[in-house]
Amino acid sequence: MKERETFASRLGFVLISAGCAIGLGNVWRFPYIVGQYGGASFVLLYLVFLAILGLPIMAMEFAVGRASRASIATSFHKLEPKGSHWHIYSWFGMAGNYLLMMFYTTVAGWMLIYFVKMAVGEFTGLDADGVANIFVTLTSQQPGVMLIYMAFVVVLCMGVCALGLQNGVERITKVMMSCLLIILVVLAVRSVTLPGAAEGLRFYLMPNFQHLMYDGEGNFRLGEAVFAAMGQAFFTLSLGIGAMAIFGSYIGRERRLMGETLSVGLLDTFVALVVGLVIFPSAFAFGVNPGQGPSLIFITLPNIFNAMPGGRLWGALFFVFMSFAALSTVIAVFQNIITFPMDKWGWSRKKSVLVNLVAIFLLSLPCLLGFNLWSGFQPLKPGSNILDLEDFFLSNNLLPLGSLVYVLFCVSRRGWGWDNFMKEANAGMGIRFPEAIRFYMKWILPVIILFIFVMGYLQTFG
Repeated sequence: MKERETFASRLGFVLISAGCAIGLGNVWRFPYIVGQYGGASFVLLYLVFLAILGLPIMAMEFAVGRASRASIATSFHKLEPKGSHWHIYSWFGMAGNYLLMMFYTTVAGWMLIYFVKMAVGEFTGLDADGVANIFVTLTSQQPGVMLIYMAFVVVLCMGVCALGLQNGVERITKVMMSCLLIILVVLAVRSVTLPGAAEGLRFYLMPNFQHLMYDGEGNFRLGEAVFAAMGQAFFTLSLGIGAMAIFGSYIGRERRLMGETLSVGLLDTFVALVVGLVIFPSAFAFGVNPGQGPSLIFITLPNIFNAMPGGRLWGALFFVFMSFAALSTVIAVFQNIITFPMDKWGWSRKKSVLVNLVAIFLLSLPCLLGFNLWSGFQPLKPGSNILDLEDFFLSNNLLPLGSLVYVLFCVSRRGWGWDNFMKEANAGMGIRFPEAIRFYMKWILPVIILFIFVMGYLQTFG
């Protein structure tokens, strides 16, 4: 049997795992949700839920991957008790990876398009309506442009994966993540030194629980804010579809998994928090409402860069950063996707890359066409599109239910079991996974996950 590939360094493991987690959830969704729910007080709430929800589940995914030395394709087969059927979930988990890429490749293409538009000065001199029209025109009237960039993302990222784990995925992701972090810090320094940035820093860094509990019209909304913080903490790490377990399968047993989980979680959180330092001081400096929802990145921020001295440069740098964040996630998930048939059926890396390159290109077309040629198809509610449907299947179903599967697998005697999980998690040096939270992991965490699952449906269809 061919020996499994491994990372060349611990840094490679941390950066690639973080690269998978650091995506549009951090750099797009996080800032506008913080803006909507009152700034610093919401950030504190988010950090609490990240610690009690996201990190334990990530440690479990890493443990399943490392113990089995396999991707989600065969990890449950190798660890489950004889006669049980946990392995059935492997097909749903892999479906989640494909679903994520069915819309993520298009959105990654948008980031590259915006970088080009910003760099060549296409936003210069436009008012707010002019900037908004660029996005509307791109999505509704230029499917050919979006197709070219989406195809470029698929070919580029599959090309990286074709080079292998160490020579391709690890080497390229290290460079990309290093550039991402440098650009982010440069942008944050520029933002916080703008005239008028102090008010934005106060909003973002000084908790005001009135802003958390009440909206701008005085309506009580603490429950809504708590659920939003839970959801962001839960979904930011892309847990439940084996996207983290795959990287656990490539690491040795020299270090305990809680320390590795904390390293990945802290880097993921650092990026999300520093993105806030880029956006909120800039927004307040130029009199822009930071709680403008999903349009913040594509409509609001280009207006800010237009008003900023040297804004064309800073805007281009920002969308380079956004592109790297998106591409690092695509590369990481592609690695999981191509490993599935390699583990399951013994395919060569080359065969798996070629087959999946074609498959993902074709599967990405409905999302892209959902904004133009197929825009009449509004599956969830009036105004929704195919991207919304794909995201609903993933975020409201496969991610929470998949996380529940991993938790139950690791705590149940009918699964892998708590003792086996603890033995794997605490193998090596470093921070131990706490035995004291066994009751929480077995009885409370599954209930919280089910609560998030049910609330997701109520928010979508209620």
